[in-house]
Amino acid sequence: QLQLVESGGGLVQPGGSLRLSCAASGFTLDYYAIGWFRQAPGKEREGVACINSNGGSTYYADSVKGRFTVSRDNAKNTVFLQMNSLKPEDTAVYYCARRYYRCSAYLNEYVYWGQGTQVTVSS
Repeated sequence: QLQLVESGGGLVQPGGSLRLSCAASGFTLDYYAIGWFRQAPGKEREGVACINSNGGSTYYADSVKGRFTVSRDNAKNTVFLQMNSLKPEDTAVYYCARRYYRCSAYLNEYVYWGQGTQVTVSS
């Protein structure tokens, strides 16, 4: 079964850190860009970060630049999102999804969305 599974979410205080994981099963990540997205209650899903299949290029939303870092370990078939200096406005369900080779700004070009992991930033 082809799927992506997110993990690592939780409750953290403002200024804290979390590392999310996106693990692939049923296929190898080698040929796929992986995007991270989030959706807060009452808001549309938005792109957060993305990494190309070879890891050579990464992209970030302006709201997370300098705080979030996306990386991949193809040997572990996993992509990570390191989130530092978290803010309450980062609270959302975080998803990962795949696209062949290169990242895209268009969410509808990504497939095999995971079930999401909740991130809550609150004191």
